[in-house]
Parts: sequence; structure tokens; C-alpha cells
Amino acid sequence: MQYRPLGRTGLDVSAICLGSMTWGNQNSEAEAHAQMDYARDRGVTFIDTAEMYPVPPSAATSGRSEEHIGSWLASRGGRDRVVLATKVVGPGSRFPYIRDGDPRLDAGNITAALEASLRRLKTDYVDLYQLHWPDRSVNSFGELDYRHDPDERMIHPSETLDVLDGLVKSGKVRHVGLSNETPWGMMTFLSLAETRGWPRMASIQNPYSLLNRSFEIGLAEPAIREQCGLLAYAPQAAGFLSGKYLGGARPPGSRMAVFKQPSRYDTPRGHAATAAYLEVAEAHGLEPCQMAVAFVLSRPFVTAAIVGATSMTQLRNAIGATDVRLSAAALEQIEAIHADNPNPCP
Repeated sequence: MQYRPLGRTGLDVSAICLGSMTWGNQNSEAEAHAQMDYARDRGVTFIDTAEMYPVPPSAATSGRSEEHIGSWLASRGGRDRVVLATKVVGPGSRFPYIRDGDPRLDAGNITAALEASLRRLKTDYVDLYQLHWPDRSVNSFGELDYRHDPDERMIHPSETLDVLDGLVKSGKVRHVGLSNETPWGMMTFLSLAETRGWPRMASIQNPYSLLNRSFEIGLAEPAIREQCGLLAYAPQAAGFLSGKYLGGARPPGSRMAVFKQPSRYDTPRGHAATAAYLEVAEAHGLEPCQMAVAFVLSRPFVTAAIVGATSMTQLRNAIGATDVRLSAAALEQIEAIHADNPNPCP
């Protein structure tokens, strides 16, 4: 296993971060425990979750992923050997069951969210507390075009970071991070930390894969220069880079078969790019998903790749990507595909 610095925190984390968003619907508590056992035994020290997990979110399952982690920590021990990350939801009408149905990144919501997460996780602190998405409209979750609303209600980053400062001083949060954030957001939070002595954002958790390299456009440079590295989610493009969904296929038990929801990766351009990447993998004797994760880990702005799995076979495969090194020839072919079909699934 590779280990990398988590920003300027002084913590090192495994380059593979174990994601948990399937625990509580596609995976049972016992299966979640088995995944954490396996990952721990192979050197994974980093686990990521969120108060709204599992996904798709619902009132019936909300918080269950954290509960499964909490029961694992209670039964296994070794809390000090795990870097535990969770997230507080931002605004959205999809969550009438979270707090008063109007979640925001303000003092009341963040404090209540953290206390509930700590209870479910059965711990006194979280190592990395992340803002799941901004408290303003941004071009994320499949959107590239930014549409500004001057009349939008917004909790300013200064108000949010002031709250997080108090939680860090209380000892309930060790470090803080961003998710689904923009260059303006990242630099605003970092500037506030520098000028006001507030906690510094250690990381940014955004999507990044062979099918979505939009992070490189405006965020890669500040991530490197400011040492606020990417925690790349969906490095296998929600399983699409395996090729199992090509031609409209929906293998029994797969996420697309179970939930039948639209996916940002299910597009003609996305399928075309996936087919091309599969040819590169075959030409170089690489397993496609391992090639996808190895590519993400090869980027200088990446701290960790967050991998999720519904089966132990998938998990073994993903963790094994840390041993894969892509040749110059393979990387050259990958770049050629990207140049011909850039960011087909933002």
C-alpha cells in the first residue's frame, strides 16, 4: 500500500480510501464489516462516509453507513489506526428528513450533524470533516456551465469556517475538507484560513476518472500549489469503466440494474471513450478497473482514490491497483483518447 500526506495536517493516509456509500442498502452490516476487515489487513487506513449515506439517499436508510462503521469500530477496536472521514450535507430539497428539512452549512446544522455522526460512528472525534457540497449553486454533479444567481440565499464560507474552527478547538474534529467544490470556493476557504487563523482545508473530494478529468481544468494547479490534494471519488466511473454496461447491458445485481437511475456516465460519448480505454487495457495486459484506478493514483494532485465495492472480488481488484504501474506507452494512448474525446461524462 502507498501512503501519502493529507494536506499539511501531518497525517499520512493510504492511497486507497475505502468508500462506504453502498453499506446499508446494497451491502449488509456483515458485508461492510468484511470489507473493512479485508481493507485494514491490506494496509488501508482511510475510510470515507457521509451522514446521508447510503446512496441513493432515503429517510429509511439515512445514516446507516455510519452506523455500520460505528459497530465495526466498537467490535474491532483500533480507532487510532483509522483515519475516519465523514461529511455534512449542504442545501437541497431532497432531504426533508434531515434536521428541519432545510440543511445548510451554518452553525445549527453543522453542529447537529456532527453530533449525530459521532453517535452513529461510536467515536469522540472524526479525523476529517468535509462539506459535502457548497452552500451555493455551483456547476457540479454533471454540470459544466455556471449560472450565477445574484439573489441566491447563501451561507458564506466565512460563516461556515468559523463554525468549523470551534469544532476543531473542541477536539471533536481534527481536520476539515471540501467536496464538490470549485476553484473559487477552494481558494476562498484557504484565504480565510490564512488571514483569520481558522482551520485549513486539508483536501477536496471531487469526481475524477478517465471519463471525467474536469478537475484538471481549474483545480489541479491550486491542489498542488496549496497542498490541498484531491480525494478522487468514482475513479472507476461508477463501474462503467469496467465495460459491464456497454451496449445497454445491466448485469443482475449491478448498481444500474438495482436502482435503475440515470447516470452521468451513461452517455454515447462515455460509452465510446470506455470502449477505447478497454482496448488500451487489453493491449497492455491490464485489468480495466485497475488501469482506471492506477491512472488516477498516478496524477500529482491526487492524495487518494476512493473506491467502493459491493463484492469482495471488486474490492480485492480495486485495492490491487496500487501495485499497477502504467507504462509510458499506455499513458500516451490514454492521453490520445482523452484528446479526441475529452471529459465525456463531467
